[in-house]
Amino acid sequence: MLELRSVSKRFGGTVALQPTSLQIPAGKTAALIGPSGCGKSTLLRVMIGLVRADAGEVLFEDRPVLPENVLEARRRMGYVIQSGGLFPHLTVRGNITFMARYLGWPPDRTARRVEELVELTKFPAEGLDRYPAQVSGGQRQRVSLMRALMLDPHMLLLDEPFGALDPLIRSDLQKDLKEIFARLKKTVIIVTHDIGEAGFLADLIFLLKDGAVLQGGTLEDLVLRPRHPFVTHFINAQRSPLESLRPAEGAP
Repeated sequence: MLELRSVSKRFGGTVALQPTSLQIPAGKTAALIGPSGCGKSTLLRVMIGLVRADAGEVLFEDRPVLPENVLEARRRMGYVIQSGGLFPHLTVRGNITFMARYLGWPPDRTARRVEELVELTKFPAEGLDRYPAQVSGGQRQRVSLMRALMLDPHMLLLDEPFGALDPLIRSDLQKDLKEIFARLKKTVIIVTHDIGEAGFLADLIFLLKDGAVLQGGTLEDLVLRPRHPFVTHFINAQRSPLESLRPAEGAP
């Protein structure tokens, strides 16, 4: 579905992304993970064409993404940005249908698609004519997801979609998203800094540090077969606080 070949990016004197090559198989969920400033959000924006790489090549569905076709490619990708990025002056319905109206969809087709997405995301239909400030944080993220899915994209990209949510809402939304991913069978790429979240949602995990992918594979690969000391360090740093309450091996 998506392939990067030796893609790199600098912002002035700062190396945001070292030469990076990776493949995202169709129908799989991949997580880009790492500490703040490691380049994972830059990598996601290069994938969707919001940031143009300095070198290398991005291929989407076996076609190079170039300046002349980036808008066409982007319409086949759904994008959920950090904190949702909803337009505050539009209703929930207006946010969801923004691109459909721009592209001239007939009203009946638009209405049918909204009904499908409301059912898919478990969003309360009575909230469609409210404004973003009038719905909860978890509901705003569901609206952002519906907006990203409105055009039925081939791939879905999410940039830390749970960062501003409290733990209970975050857990519920994670479970719902996992069900949605399984139901839609779309290719999904999600940026997170939480290894537990990545392991729960993703088939593949790519761990970044200083703009480079240190290791890619399953959660089991990263935990049991680390290829770099930082991989183990990053995973151990995220151990649950509850682990400290467990008795040591051999304790009564």
